[in-house]
Amino acid sequence: QLLESGGGLGQPGGSLRPSCTASGTTFNCDAAGWYRQTPGQQRDLVATITCGGVTNYTDSVKGRFTISRDNAKSTVFLQMDNLKPEDTDVYYCSAGLGGEERDYWGQGTQVTVSP
Repeated sequence: QLLESGGGLGQPGGSLRPSCTASGTTFNCDAAGWYRQTPGQQRDLVATITCGGVTNYTDSVKGRFTISRDNAKSTVFLQMDNLKPEDTDVYYCSAGLGGEERDYWGQGTQVTVSP
């Protein structure tokens, strides 16, 4: 399973760094990602990173968020800088685990940006 931590309350212009770690297993060598979702709405892509470190971001976070991963520790990070109130959401990580073909999801971590 995937365990997320590091969300919470941030101020506009501030930073947060959620992380997501595989528990009891390891990442597959394929893409991992972060997504976000407002209750009642669809889950949207925030950023992805391949096993080799190639990244992709949705336009609204480019230049502010940085996704990274530590393959040896089966952990993916989302460095969130210059936070904006519209970044408030539940953030989910996703990755393939243990050689299985399907992707797994974390339990979600709340990020709230407010003065």
